Amino acid sequence: MFKTLAMALFGALIGFAVPAAAQEVNSGHVRAELVAQSAWAPPGGTIYVALRQKIDRGWHTYWRNSGDAGEATRIGWTLPAGWRAGGIVWATPQRLPLKTLMDYGYTGEVLLPVAITVPTSARPGQTVVLKAAVSFLVCADLCVPEDALLSIPIKVAAGTPGPDLRWGRAVDRALANAPKLAGLKAVMARQGGSLKIAVTGAALKGASLTGAYFYPYSATVIEHAQPQRIERGPAGLTLTLVPGYDFTKGKPPASVSGVLALGDRAFEITARPGTLPTAARGLGPVAGADLRQGSGGPPGGGLGLPVALGFALVGGLILNLMPCVFPVLSMKAAALVRHAHHPRAAKAHGLAFLAGVLATFMLLAGALIAAQSAGAAAGWGFQLQSPVVVGALSLVMMLVALNLLGLFEVGASLQGAGGGLASRSGLAGSAFTGALAVVVAAPCTAPFMAGALGFALTQSPMVALLVFLALGLGFAAPFTLLAFAPSLLRRLPKPGPWMVVLRRILALPMLIAAVWLGWVFGRQAGQPALGLLAGAAAVVVVGAWLVGRGQRRERWSPWFSGAVASTAVAAVALLAVAVRAPQPTPAEVAAIGYEAFTPERLDALRGAGHPVLVNFTAAWCVTCQVNERLALSTRPVADAMRRSGVAYLKADWTNRDAVIAQVLAEHGRAGVPLYLLYGKGGREAVELPQLLTEGEVVSALEAAARPAA
Repeated sequence: MFKTLAMALFGALIGFAVPAAAQEVNSGHVRAELVAQSAWAPPGGTIYVALRQKIDRGWHTYWRNSGDAGEATRIGWTLPAGWRAGGIVWATPQRLPLKTLMDYGYTGEVLLPVAITVPTSARPGQTVVLKAAVSFLVCADLCVPEDALLSIPIKVAAGTPGPDLRWGRAVDRALANAPKLAGLKAVMARQGGSLKIAVTGAALKGASLTGAYFYPYSATVIEHAQPQRIERGPAGLTLTLVPGYDFTKGKPPASVSGVLALGDRAFEITARPGTLPTAARGLGPVAGADLRQGSGGPPGGGLGLPVALGFALVGGLILNLMPCVFPVLSMKAAALVRHAHHPRAAKAHGLAFLAGVLATFMLLAGALIAAQSAGAAAGWGFQLQSPVVVGALSLVMMLVALNLLGLFEVGASLQGAGGGLASRSGLAGSAFTGALAVVVAAPCTAPFMAGALGFALTQSPMVALLVFLALGLGFAAPFTLLAFAPSLLRRLPKPGPWMVVLRRILALPMLIAAVWLGWVFGRQAGQPALGLLAGAAAVVVVGAWLVGRGQRRERWSPWFSGAVASTAVAAVALLAVAVRAPQPTPAEVAAIGYEAFTPERLDALRGAGHPVLVNFTAAWCVTCQVNERLALSTRPVADAMRRSGVAYLKADWTNRDAVIAQVLAEHGRAGVPLYLLYGKGGREAVELPQLLTEGEVVSALEAAARPAA
C-alpha cells in the first residue's frame, strides 16, 4: 500500500510541476489546440482530451448536424499502439440563421472533448504524444475550409489523475454541460402537415423552457429554417415541427434522435412512433415557465376559453382606439351621420358593417391557422408582411381619398370605397368598409389582445375561430350599437352642405394612411420599388380623374372606357414590377443606434451581465412606430440608456422572419409590439406595456441597471 501511495504522490508531483502542454495552431479564422482534462494518464484508465476552437468574431464552425448548410468538424487521431479514441462529445449548438437557411454550430470558443482509453501496457513515467488532424469549415459571409495538425504530450503515471491546472476545469464544464441521456420518453406522430414529438420524464420537472429547441442528429428529418412550436403540459412538452425530406419524399425513419435544449440544460432523446401523451400538451405555448400545472406561463398560455373570449372582446373594443384604424372608422362615422335621421337605414348599415368585420376576421383567422398548421412563421398582421398587399392597400386608400375629395363618385353611399361593391342602398359599401377596417387594423395589437391571440393560436381551429369571432364582435360593437341607438343618432345634425366639408376633411386621414402604407412598402421592397409605387399612384389619380370626367358627361364614350381600362392596367403593371424589385439589404438599416436581434446576441449580452432591451417591432405596426417616436427615440430615453449601459436590440418583423416568429410564440404572442427588458446580471425579462410613455421607459431602464437584490 505504501508503494501505491508513493507512486500516486510521485505522479501528482509530476503532473502539477509540468502540466500537459500543446501548441496552439492558427488556421486562419480559428485558433485550435488540444487540451487535457487530467494532469496525467493512468495505465488502463480513461482521460478526456478536448479540441479547443477559438473562433474569430463574426465567424462560426459547425455541430455534428450542420443544418441546412455547412460541414461538421472532423478529428483524425494518430495514437500510440494500444491507445484508442472515442467519438466527439458535442457541446449543445447555437442556431445560426441566414436568410432562408438555419444552420447549427458554434461561435466564440468551444471545447469538444474526446475520451481517450489508455492501455494497461502503458508504462508510468513515459510521455506519449497524441496527434490529431483536424478539419473544419469556418463561415461568415463566406465559408473557408481549414485544417490543423495538432498534438499534445500526455504523461503516464499510476493512481487517480489530478486535474490539468490550466484546462481541467474547462473540460469538466464542457462534459457537465454536454447533452445527457436522462431517461426521457419521446414519442413522435405525423398530424396533418406537421411532425409532433412529445417528451415526458422526471428530468423535465423544474427545467426552464426559455429558448427550448430540438436539434436533430439527421439533416433531413425536419425543415430546419421553419419555426418550432412548443406546447407545455403538466408532465412534459410537445414540439410541432415541419417534416423534412425523409418524411415527405424519402422513407420515414423508424426513429428521430437529437438534442432537446431547455435553457441551460440539454438532453439526448430518441423519439419513436406512438400515441402522443396528453400529459405533454394542453397548457399553451412555452414562455419560460416550468412544467408544473398552473406555474408561470406566457400571457395567454394558461388562459381558459371563457377568459380568452373576454380578453378578445375587450381587446376588440380597444382596437377601435388604435391609430391605425382611425382613417377607415372616420369613413364609417360619416356614413352614420348621413343615415342618422333614417333609423331603419342606419340599422341596416350597422349590420352590414358588422357582417363585413366578422367575415374578414374569419377569413384572416382561417388563413392564419392554415399557414401555421403548414409550418409557416405567420402571426397577427401577417397579410401586411406581403409587399403586394401593402402596395395594393396604399392605392385603395388613395382611391378612397380621391372619392371623398369629389374627384369621382361611387354609388350613392359615402363609404362606397369598393367600386362596384357599393350597391344602390350602399349596404355592400358598409360591408366593404368593415372589411377594410379589419385589414388596416391588423398592424395593431391592443391591450388584452396579445393574451387572447396567444391562446387562440395554440388551440384547435374551432376554439381559435371562436376567439377571433369574439375579437370581431368587440371591434364592430361600437358602431353597430350606435346604429341601433336612435336617441343618440337624432342628436346629430341633419344632412346638409356641411357634409361636403366633412368629406373633404375625412379625405386627409385617408391620404395619410396611403402615405404610411407607401412608407411600409418602401421598407419592405426598397427605394426603387417605392418609386414604382409612386408611379402607380400617379396613374391611379389620372384614372380617377378620367372616371370623374366621364361621370359629368351626358354620355360615357368608348374612348373614356378604354382610357380608364388602360390606367387600371398600367397601375397593376407598375405594382407588379415594384414588388419584384430587389429587397433592401441589412446595410440600409445598419446605421441606426441599435443592434439587430438574434437569440445568440441576446444570450451573449445577458451572459456578460449587461441589461438588454429587446424591441419586437415592424414598419407596418402603427403602435410600434408611435412608441418609437414618443417613447423610445427621445433625448431622456437615450440619456437613460447611456447611463444605465442598456444594450438595445431590435427585432424587425416587417418582413417574415421565422426566428422572430418563434421567439414571439415562446412569449405567448402572435404579433407586435413586444418589449422585453432584461435586468443586469442575467435577470429574467420584464415585459413593458404595449403603449409606452417616456417616463415609464426611463424608470424601467434605471431599474434594469440596478444590481439584483
